[in-house]
Amino acid sequence: MKFHLSTAEGNVVTGVGPGWVRIGAVEHRASLIVTGGTIVTPWGQGGFEGLDETAFARVAELAPEIVLLGTGLRQRFPHPRLYRPLTDRGIGVEVMDSRAAARTYNIIHAEGRRVAAALILP
Repeated sequence: MKFHLSTAEGNVVTGVGPGWVRIGAVEHRASLIVTGGTIVTPWGQGGFEGLDETAFARVAELAPEIVLLGTGLRQRFPHPRLYRPLTDRGIGVEVMDSRAAARTYNIIHAEGRRVAAALILP
């Protein structure tokens, strides 16, 4: 079996640490949304407790097929009514801690799919 190095074009998460995420060579220290071609910051101000329908409507405007919600240092599930702007449009939502969401984003992005990672940074 041959393996080939595949590099995704566009925004790729290159590092994650406590309170920061690096996309390409740029380090971000505020919660954000990242897609292959867009970075939206600030997003999700107020952390997990501050999430509301408006925050998820901003993600929906980017028209991804799947959203990876990174809820900070640990996985927490928001009430489904909050991410209804996504599900009403047929956009899938997966919830995980922010480190896992960043790793999963890179994999799905490399496949050429329309993915958005909405990452809450502590």
